[in-house]
Amino acid sequence: MAKVDVLMPKMGESVAEATVIRWLKQPGDHIGADEPIMEIATDKVDSEIPSPVEGTLAEQCCAENDVVQVGARVAVISTGATVGGEPAVSPGPVVSTARAAAVEVARSEPAMAPVSDIPKRSGSGRFYSPLVRNIAKEEGVALAELDTIVGTGKEGRVTKTDIMAHLENRGEAAPSVQQQAIVPAKAAQPSVAKVHTPPTISLMPGDEIIEMDRMRKMIAEHMVMSKSVSAHVTSFVEADVTNLVMWRERVKNEFEKREGQKLTFTPIFIECLVRAIKDFPGVNISVDGQNIIKRKNINIGMAAAMPNGNLIVPVIKNADQKNLVGLAAEVNDLADRARQSKLKPEEIQGGTYTLTNVGTFGNVMGTPVINQPQVAIMAAGAIRKRPAVIETPQGDAIAIRHMMFLSHSYDHRVVDGSLGGMFVRRFADYLENWDTSRTI
Repeated sequence: MAKVDVLMPKMGESVAEATVIRWLKQPGDHIGADEPIMEIATDKVDSEIPSPVEGTLAEQCCAENDVVQVGARVAVISTGATVGGEPAVSPGPVVSTARAAAVEVARSEPAMAPVSDIPKRSGSGRFYSPLVRNIAKEEGVALAELDTIVGTGKEGRVTKTDIMAHLENRGEAAPSVQQQAIVPAKAAQPSVAKVHTPPTISLMPGDEIIEMDRMRKMIAEHMVMSKSVSAHVTSFVEADVTNLVMWRERVKNEFEKREGQKLTFTPIFIECLVRAIKDFPGVNISVDGQNIIKRKNINIGMAAAMPNGNLIVPVIKNADQKNLVGLAAEVNDLADRARQSKLKPEEIQGGTYTLTNVGTFGNVMGTPVINQPQVAIMAAGAIRKRPAVIETPQGDAIAIRHMMFLSHSYDHRVVDGSLGGMFVRRFADYLENWDTSRTI
């Protein structure tokens, strides 16, 4: 009887590990091809791992709540087929012989001293990724030793290559002062801002302690990281969207009858955002150390609130290549599946600019936090009727208009006030000058 390994799949270019949430099958259960056998979660999205073949679950290689690296074996499926009389086993991740031997020796020998969990940030404020922390813990690398490793990653972070190279050379004589001084410029450590210790909270009678769920913890970490990485600045513009509101009121019923779905403001906003981004591509970038990456694609993320109050940002890929009908269809589909927690990992990755509609909650404006690694985000406030001064051929007049505030937060490291301000103004212009005779 052949046995087939089930490996932790690659969930995205920046995802190195996943947490096992729940086993859907137990050893001995029959499994059909492509039938889910377990639920997993990453810092991006929840997902399922399907069986690559039909057979019986022979072994669970990890337990619920375990953190498993991409490419590692998570289960073994027994099938009725054999190859040359020997079990057919899919190959696992490739590891160099020398490194595998070194790891095996390290695991077989008792550690010199117990190593506690490595924190995400050291006392100096240096950030360590989950992969690096897991390797450090497994190899007995204490935080003090980890802090001595020269990082070649973004902002001097220690990468997997850095810590593996350190382990290979572990035990060799420390480099001389002259050798330490000869360090590539890329590996030079930047100055790190002081990390403040959160205040101690005193409980009062009647207080209730509620532990954050997994997604809320990840959102909190991502937001704090964004504020520490980017120099946030927000510019505001008030837009008169009366023509746009009147046009939508006129066409929305016919659109829903013909297309079978609602025409909300979100796809309209996205279409205008795309036009503004084409005018000012300097907001459609990312920062990698001291390099600026100018994005070719325009992938718009749209912040969506989930029923449990958490936030997720599905991405409309190549939004500049879709018409309003296509944008409306994709917006509705992604929003519906976001509320049902049925988004795929790739559907929340690759965004180059984000839109959040705070007006959905009745807010007139907000100061959104940049969704890293992007450099800007737009918040659309609630559309409200109020008196406004308008210019007419007969002179100025006061009229009831539909007004909306736009809030544009951007990374002042690479987006100056002139660009950030002109961009949000151009976006408002496209909204205000909407063609009321347009047909879709």
